[in-house]
Order: sequence, then structure tokens, then C-alpha cells
Amino acid sequence: MPPVIGHRGACGHAPENTLASIRRAAALGAGWVEFDARLTRDCEVVLLHDETLERTTDGCGLVADKDWAELSTLDAGAWFGAAFRGARIPSLHQAIAVLAELGLGANVEIKAAPGRDSETGRITAARLRAEWPAALPVPLISSFSPAALTAARDAAPDIPRALLVSAIPGDWQRQLIDLGCNALHCDHEHLTRGRARPLLDAGFALRCYTVNRAARAATLYGWGVEALISDYPERLAR
Repeated sequence: MPPVIGHRGACGHAPENTLASIRRAAALGAGWVEFDARLTRDCEVVLLHDETLERTTDGCGLVADKDWAELSTLDAGAWFGAAFRGARIPSLHQAIAVLAELGLGANVEIKAAPGRDSETGRITAARLRAEWPAALPVPLISSFSPAALTAARDAAPDIPRALLVSAIPGDWQRQLIDLGCNALHCDHEHLTRGRARPLLDAGFALRCYTVNRAARAATLYGWGVEALISDYPERLAR
């Protein structure tokens, strides 16, 4: 795992969760990117963070209520800037093709509509297992949803998993063991050296989101944090 992972591609520079953002991350020197995956009504896996379309596209309504044929026509770039007008919501299949072209690894965060946690985890993991290029580093699956991680584990036990949390919970070790996760991802704003140490001493990897300041990055690396997810990966790479 490299020390810097581009957040939703490089979402400080390009519209999040688009192919343009993934390409921008590569151009900035990132070796890995993170992006969000959720299911359409017809079970296509697409890159989109929110449950609804309004913030990052010219569509409206719930992603889970739309078929891929409709979502694939929406503009997912104009909200960010005129230069990105016409950017589309990518499918996971399209994103994997670009990752293969650029030689990028990926942290795939599973986002699920209410009641679809297990389904989203199972389908996303199965697609990754079936389509992931052998030439790329093995991907990483992460989620805030234990049910999604459990389903991903059952569908693709060979793909490593990380539990996402805001602050490290008191029962972190039980959760990681129960879910078969080898890492925990937390909000850096809630992390202290004292909270990091027991997890690291137990042999788990610790990674943080969303870190955009080099000084904070240096502190976190000093505590033993393995990797940082950043909107501006070039700032931390320096």
C-alpha cells in the first residue's frame, strides 16, 4: 500500500468518482485511488458517493431507483467546472479499464442503499474478483457497513478488507476479527497517538481519511499510520 491514496480520484482537482478524476490522480503521481461503489436498480456497480444524484450530477432522485442506462447519460462533471462538462458516471467495469491503462491500484469503498448492504457487498466483490487485472496490485475493499464487508468476504475472500469508522471504537479488535479485516480506516481528526498504538501493536494496518495538509500527514506517519487518503495527493507526496 503506498503512503498516499487519491480520494475519489483526485477530487480536489476534478469531479469526484469520475474517470477524469482517476486520470488526474495518476497525473499527479498517485499510485492508488479510492472511489465509492454503489448499486443501480438493475444491479450495475457505479462510482457515486451519495445516495441521491443532485449534488454531483444533473439528475435527481435516488441512485437505487435508477437503471444504468439512464445514469450513464447524466452529466457528472459540469457541477465542478465547465472544463469537465460531459463527464459521465462511470461503471465499475469502466473504472477498472482505466486503472489497468494507468497501472493504478484501488481502494473500493462500498456504499449501500438502505436494505441493500449485503447485496452491494456481494456483487461488488464478485465483480472485482472476476474482472480485476492480474497485472494490478490486489484491490482493497472498505466500508462503514459490517453487512457489506461480510458479504464481500464471502464472495471474494481473497480480496483484503478494511473497516471504515469515524473514530476508533472501543470494540475495534472484535469487529476487525469478526469481519476478517486486516486494516482499519478512520477520520484523522479523531485520531491520537494513544488510540493508534494498540491497533498497530495488534498487527493491524491503520489508514486515515481525508488528509490534505503535509504537516498533519507527517504527524500521522510518525504515529505509524500506513497510508493517507487525500483530495490533493500531490501535497502529501512532496
